[in-house]
Amino acid sequence: MGFEEEYLDFLNAHLQVRSGERLRRLEEGHSQAEMLFLKQVWWPIFFQFKYLHPEYEVDDFKDGKRYLDFAYIRPGIRICIEVDGYGPHLRNISRWQFSDNLERQNQLVIDGWTVIRFSYDQVNEKPRRCQQIVQQVIGRWLGDELDESSLTIFEKEVIRIAVRKGVAISPKEVEKYLKLSDKTVRKVLSQLVEKRILIPASGIKRVRSYRLADQVKRKV
Repeated sequence: MGFEEEYLDFLNAHLQVRSGERLRRLEEGHSQAEMLFLKQVWWPIFFQFKYLHPEYEVDDFKDGKRYLDFAYIRPGIRICIEVDGYGPHLRNISRWQFSDNLERQNQLVIDGWTVIRFSYDQVNEKPRRCQQIVQQVIGRWLGDELDESSLTIFEKEVIRIAVRKGVAISPKEVEKYLKLSDKTVRKVLSQLVEKRILIPASGIKRVRSYRLADQVKRKV
């Protein structure tokens, strides 16, 4: 399925299991900015919405509740993603509200969340840069969903490099990053190709670069 079908399934699945304030916040809080983020940033990277929760409820540091635009949650991983529009409510924010927002973000970090924020303009005008940031943050954990028994430490590191960069990687880049010999790097890359995790991106007789296979992106 394409983005539109997957997006509707994703949203409906969350709507069906919510009630009360959690349902209201999803119906009213999930707007054009959040949908645009999914379409222009998230979908081109992963082609699915696994582990992603819209308008996610968390305990507020003042014993109340607050809602994150998106929460990416896996065992040991909690990432808050916020998409901020520049509207009248933001331009007219008071000094107290500004400080309160900073305190709320600090509390999330204290509670173990990684927080990344984008403006609506960034998502709309520079989606590729936003994709790179998401890849860099999430890429450090890629490999956990793959069959760990079949991956060596070096193979996992190569996968993380490929995700962080978001485009094809060269053997020289891997060699420099992992401080391994050319022969060892070529062997690791060949093993990942055999496991259908990487595919050659350029070169015929001697591959000059590699990229992640599409089915691997779907396992993030």
